[in-house]
Amino acid sequence: MKKKTIIILSVIAVAVVLCSIGVYKIISGVQKEVRAISQLKIEDVDISGVADGVYKGSYETTLVKAQVEVTVKEHKITDIKLLKHDNGKGKAAESITEDVVKSGSLQVDSVSGATHSSKVILKAIENALKNAVQS
Repeated sequence: MKKKTIIILSVIAVAVVLCSIGVYKIISGVQKEVRAISQLKIEDVDISGVADGVYKGSYETTLVKAQVEVTVKEHKITDIKLLKHDNGKGKAAESITEDVVKSGSLQVDSVSGATHSSKVILKAIENALKNAVQS
């Protein structure tokens, strides 16, 4: 009976250690991803080089993904449709597309409480405009 108890306790101890290692790795990965998003730089794109049209762009990280469709008319951003936005608690960031259209620039403030989603959406818009310039 003692031997069986020792084996069961050993198995439980190993399981706890393995679970702890797994949780640590997951948390470390999430922290690394959050740091990377925090350091993400959003570059303005010279709209004067963008022809009228509708352009798609996307950006994704492990935590947040965004796909947008940007409409440019007479060298101005006239509309941004958010085609896809996978987020944690960053749904509020979706309003940032309106700020970009109003200002005509990617240099807008992130939505409070949804900074990471804001940055990913802005990066997707940047990529759409960069694709337009290269076309």
